[in-house]
Formats: sequence, C-alpha cells, structure tokens
Amino acid sequence: MTDSTASDDPVEKLLRSARDESVDEPFHVTGVMMQYYEVCTRELWFASRHLEIDRDNVSIVRGTRVDDSAYEDKRRNVAIDGRIAIDVLDDGRVMEVKPSSSLVKPAKLQLLYYLWYLDRVVGIEREGVLAHPTERKRESVELSESNADWVENAIRGVHDIVTDDSPPPAEEKPFCESCAYHDFCWSC
Repeated sequence: MTDSTASDDPVEKLLRSARDESVDEPFHVTGVMMQYYEVCTRELWFASRHLEIDRDNVSIVRGTRVDDSAYEDKRRNVAIDGRIAIDVLDDGRVMEVKPSSSLVKPAKLQLLYYLWYLDRVVGIEREGVLAHPTERKRESVELSESNADWVENAIRGVHDIVTDDSPPPAEEKPFCESCAYHDFCWSC
C-alpha cells in the first residue's frame, strides 16, 4: 500500500484523528454508528447528519430504561478521549447492555468497536461482555484478529455511508416499524 493510499484509508484516518495527529479531514466513529451500520445504513446516514430521532419511540424509551437500570451498582460510565463512552464493570470488562438479543450482531459490533478503540488508540486490552438483562443472557466478547478485521471493514463502510451526499435507498426490514426514524425515513 502506498503512503497516499494508506493515508486515504478510513481506518488510518480514524486512528490519526483519535491520536490528534495531522489529518486533512478528521474522521470519528461512535459505537452507535457501528451499530447503525450493521442494522440499517440509511439510519446511519440520517444520524450522521444529526437528524434527531423520536425520543418518545417505545423502543428508545425501553432501551434507555434497561440501559440506565441494569447493573447500575456494578458498572461505571467512562468517557475516552471525548470520543467514545463505555461502561466498565468492577472487574474491568467493558459492558454493552441491550434490552434484547434480537439484534445481537449490531450490539456485538458496537462492543467490539469499543474494545478495538481501547486496544488500537488507548493501548489497553480489555475483554467485553454483551448483556441482555431482560433475557438474563450474557456473552463474553474478545477482540480476536477476525473480530478486529470485522471492525475495520465496518469502519470503512461507515466512512463510505457518512461521506455520501445522499442516503442509501429505503429498504424494508423486519424491525422498521419500531425504528425511531421510521416516519421520517419513509416520508423521504
């Protein structure tokens, strides 16, 4: 890979931005963006434009309630570099809490992104736990090489979506009805 090709790589751009190194166009990714990328790229595009979601949406309210109350005595919220916020358990593991396991792949990618960020930017290795307290399920998550590749490919995909001038086309999915962007999405 040539130097100009490497400098154009969204993963390298994100790493340089996170390390406050010189970058022509800073590039930042949040954990929620990673989740949206896996769930719905149109939702990601809307969120990247700071289009506000329907905070009264039943799914949003339920998710916020579960996140606020689950494991509250065993975890603390930690802001990293002002770019990501993670929940850390008393034993040092990074935790992601979701109300159900119906969208486990996006939740896992979000958690893996946090682990990747801690490893690649901050320089600390952590294990993670994905929790679905309403279902009494917990899954250990580790940043393997294949998981790191998944994260880096998703970062590139996020970059492609958020730098595009128009949103991806609407695509009917099983969970569209519960999406906080539903009405907006289908009216465009």
